[in-house]
Amino acid sequence: MTEQSAAVPSGKPTSYSRVTLSRIMTAIDVNLYGTVHGGVLMKFVDDVAGAAAARHSGGTAVTAAIDEILFVEPVRVGDLVHAHAQVNWTGQTSMEVGVKVVAERWDTAEDEPIRVATAYLVFVAVDVAGAPREVRPVLPETPHDERRFREAEIRREHRLARRRAIQRARASG
Repeated sequence: MTEQSAAVPSGKPTSYSRVTLSRIMTAIDVNLYGTVHGGVLMKFVDDVAGAAAARHSGGTAVTAAIDEILFVEPVRVGDLVHAHAQVNWTGQTSMEVGVKVVAERWDTAEDEPIRVATAYLVFVAVDVAGAPREVRPVLPETPHDERRFREAEIRREHRLARRRAIQRARASG
């Protein structure tokens, strides 16, 4: 293997990783309260985020963490739901993917879609043996992308600080 082929590919703009998945929610998606089960939305979020991570990294990427998921509005049977994802930040082998979920209400289809959930997930790019592999840098294109990149760095710092604090507490206890 030459040094050139082992090098990390050049960066890709934020827009390169953007993915949208859409589906109509059905009766099999409903919880005991008559709205779409949060787990159904979580899987949908993970699916779209995984597609964005794989696109950006140029191969397999696995979910390492769900940093945050907020359910803002309930989703109902018949709603057309769209999940929009993009890579916000990249490290050496990991990526943060942001997801926004919106719904078009079946009974008010002419209204603007409403935001129903947001999430931040961490993915690690892996090779065929399942070992972490390097990912290309993400290149923010707009002020909005740059803000998302900075906020992703803050979430990463908090995640790592929390992990260190827990490890210290376990070691001293």
